[in-house]
This record gives sequence, C-alpha cells and structure tokens, in this order.
Amino acid sequence: MNKKRIFFIAPYPHNSAPSQRFRFEQYFSYLEKEGYDVRLFPFLDQKTWKTLYNQGKVSSKMIGVLKSFINRLFLLFSLHKADFVFIHREASHIGPPVFEWLIAKVLRKKYIYDFDDAIWLPNYSETNARFHRLKAYWKVNYCMKWAHQISAGNQFLADYACQFNPNVFIIPTTIDTENYHTGNTNYHPEKLVIGWTGTHTTMRYLDELIPIFEYLNSKYDYTIQIISNEKPHFNFPNLEFIPWKKETEISDLLNFSIGIMPLVEDQWSLGKCGFKGLQYMSLGIPTVMSPVGVNTDIVEDRKNGLIASTAPEWKNGLELLLSDAELRMKLGKNGKQTIESRYSVHSQRLAYLSLFS
Repeated sequence: MNKKRIFFIAPYPHNSAPSQRFRFEQYFSYLEKEGYDVRLFPFLDQKTWKTLYNQGKVSSKMIGVLKSFINRLFLLFSLHKADFVFIHREASHIGPPVFEWLIAKVLRKKYIYDFDDAIWLPNYSETNARFHRLKAYWKVNYCMKWAHQISAGNQFLADYACQFNPNVFIIPTTIDTENYHTGNTNYHPEKLVIGWTGTHTTMRYLDELIPIFEYLNSKYDYTIQIISNEKPHFNFPNLEFIPWKKETEISDLLNFSIGIMPLVEDQWSLGKCGFKGLQYMSLGIPTVMSPVGVNTDIVEDRKNGLIASTAPEWKNGLELLLSDAELRMKLGKNGKQTIESRYSVHSQRLAYLSLFS
C-alpha cells in the first residue's frame, strides 16, 4: 500500500525556528509511524536563513531570496504528488500570497493553514526594518480565506481566522515531553536562579521588571539568567547571559529555579501561545506569567503557577518563590502535570492526526 504524502511548506529550514519545531516538526516521527510520507519544503535554505537576519550583505540576501522563489516555483510542479499540503504561516517569506493562490485556485489543491502568532500585524527587527513592507502582512487574510482548513494556536487566533474561514480548529503549541523536554529542575539548588528565555525582539517585556530585580538584589542571593540570541541591554552584578543553542537548550533551562514570562497586553501579545511558560512548566520549573491571552488558560494562580499583572504582584510573587522551596516544588510539579495532560505532543496527537483524515 502506498503511503500518503504530506508536503509541509514553511518559511524556515528544518529544526531552526521555534514556531516550526513546536507547531509541526516534532510530529514528524509520529506521522511517519502512522504510515505517512512526510516531506518539508522550506522557503529559505540554511545559508540564506542565517544571512537574512544579520547586518549588511544585502546582495547575498537578494540572491538567496531569489533562489528561494525559484525553488518554490519548481515545487509547484511536484504538488500533484501530495495527498495533503500543510502551509505554516506563509509559502514565501516575502511578497504577496502568489504561491497560496496558485496552489488553491490554479492547481486546485486543498491546503491546511497553520499559524501561532498574530502574524497579520507588522512585527520586525531593526536589522531589516527598511524592508518590512515586503512582508506583505495583509496576505495572511487571503491565506486563511483560500485554505481548506485552519489550525490556530489559541482562541484569539481562531476568532480572527473565523472572519475568513469557517473551518478553524484550535491545536495548541505543544511540548515533546517524551523525547526532548525531559528532566526536572532542582528545587533545592545551592543558589536560586530566576530565568527568562526568548529572542531579542521579546526582551523588551523584561523592562518593567528591572526595578524589581534591583529590589530583589538587595535582599536575596540569587542569579538572573537570560537565554537569548543577543545580550540584554541592562546589567546587574548577578546577571548571567547564556547564548541560545539548540544543543544545550534543555540543560540550560534546567538551571532555572523560577521561570518568568512577562508580557504587555496588546494585539500581538494576545496572539502568543504561551510557549515560554510551556517550556518552563514542562521541566517542573515554577512559573510566573502575565495574565495576557492564553496564559490565563495555561496557569491557575497558586495552583500550577503564579499570575502577576502589576509591579507589586511581580515583586510579591518572585519573593514568595525565592523564599519558599515547598511552594516552588508544588507549583513546579502541578505545572508539569498540566503540560503532560493538555499541552504535550502525546496529549494532542489524535487532534493533530485528525487534520489529515
């Protein structure tokens, strides 16, 4: 019997972008065990992907993107071999939704559209700010409209998608607790660590906590660890910066005694899927999160984590966790159970498989 083929069309190379890793790539082995032939077609190759977000090298970027468009054109001639087409975010990294239109309207292929952020809103780094209009954020609405069905990461995203397409399903961003996010933080370390992980574009959410860190530094002996692709713009004597590396991602996170996820309530943040918190909680790390968007679905205050919206709540919550090992253990264990039961690959595997039925 011939295997059914799923063509995954995505912006980035395999195993390089969190949105892809935790939205669909970690399901590849499961789909293969179920008898599917899985193939990934990224828009950007590894070289272009690395060049695109660095300063300068404009000519290299242009050549790499042009090559990417040519490869996309050639892919269209192979789509007849696919039983299912799955598009994550966009078929091309820049420009209008030409490929989505060709796939849906010319080739008449039904595609599943998947997204996990409010990607219809402009969001870009300073490095490529002058080119951000090439992203054509407006195309997201058409990608949704032409899709056979949509997989959205949370209710806010699903509500937006329902304006353009009635076939919308919510599949949360999930954690592989069996093969990747394994292990448990130490609840009685020699020195406590308050940790945050993320890219430089989201590091701005830490700004409101800087006065709180200054206050805590005068009372407690602990370390602040920042795991990111760039150094933070602030500094403290007890601050430790750890460059993000996939090879050490889990071992670095396991150093955290407390994980934090501050957010500002805006349209972009409402679209986020709580990924930082999910990572912390999957490793048994007691977590403090802002009550923005899906975070309030993930965390029940004082049961499997802490919710903090104001500066006093952040200060009190962090002090409470720094001084109470039993509370850290209780929240950490309950948080881990929440991930395993509701936000793990295992718990969502049947819902995911239903996309291809």
